[in-house]
Amino acid sequence: MASIKNLISIIFILLLVLVQASPAAISNSNAGTRAFNFLKIEVAARPTAMGGAFTGVADDPSALYYNPAGVAGLDGRQFVLGYQNSIFDMQSGFMGYIHPFSNGRKLSVIVNYLNYGDFIRTDGEGKELGTFSGGDLLLGVGYSAVVRDRVQLGGTVKFIYEKVDSYSATGIALDLGAKMKLTDKRTTIGLMIQNLGTQLSEYSSTSGKDPLPLNFRGGFSSRLKGLPVLFAADLVLPSDNDLYFCLGGEYVNLKPLYLRLGWTSFGANYKTNSSKDNLAGFSAGFGIDYNKFQISYSISPQAELGTTHRITLSGGIN
Repeated sequence: MASIKNLISIIFILLLVLVQASPAAISNSNAGTRAFNFLKIEVAARPTAMGGAFTGVADDPSALYYNPAGVAGLDGRQFVLGYQNSIFDMQSGFMGYIHPFSNGRKLSVIVNYLNYGDFIRTDGEGKELGTFSGGDLLLGVGYSAVVRDRVQLGGTVKFIYEKVDSYSATGIALDLGAKMKLTDKRTTIGLMIQNLGTQLSEYSSTSGKDPLPLNFRGGFSSRLKGLPVLFAADLVLPSDNDLYFCLGGEYVNLKPLYLRLGWTSFGANYKTNSSKDNLAGFSAGFGIDYNKFQISYSISPQAELGTTHRITLSGGIN
């Protein structure tokens, strides 16, 4: 198992090197310059309600997005369905299916889409010429496995398609994740490299290919001793923005009801010095168990941009 330990060590060291890199890496001049920015949108209600701090949690089907290694620890066949009513009337959805086949190994399939809605087309003088629309689509296939009693690894290959009006672009990306439970049996750590890939085709022959929004994530979660709370924290280093932190908690003593609260320093990007800035970066939500299913809801204020609502249904399949 030395190779497994080496892989986890390499990912962890890479995260540390990037975090401690030059100030240019912490104050990124490439903000907003990557292709397929919908890849950065949160997809599930439970992780979002916890501020996005889920890399070290990854213990339900939402792990398909936040850390594919966590999928290996799930029981039986499972699914996740998510819907998001976002800002500017944009809407998105996320679907995933997990299928076990032997000895802690899982295959998974994911679909993620974003609909931009309709835009008014105008000429150079501002005359309206009808409408046009756009959207994004992601199809992914994943594999995960329990490689030791407390260690899980996983990866997802993703094909990406984006279209705006009559123009389109494609890309391919890879997510790699690792998850390990510590000996106290209450704490887990997770590492992830997200959107490692390239743009296959661009909008036009003159536009040029753009890099993908590569993310490096490290996080941990712990069920606090003597308290009915799951606490989680993530450190995220995007290739096209500043380093940011995520903190979240889940109160579990009201089962089948779960209460969740979170905060992310990324919320500073939404602030515009208005009266709505105070809640930017905060999130909240709840989950309700029913038989083998859980319904989750989250709300995420984004200052003057508006408020995002998410609802997710997940659970097991007989």
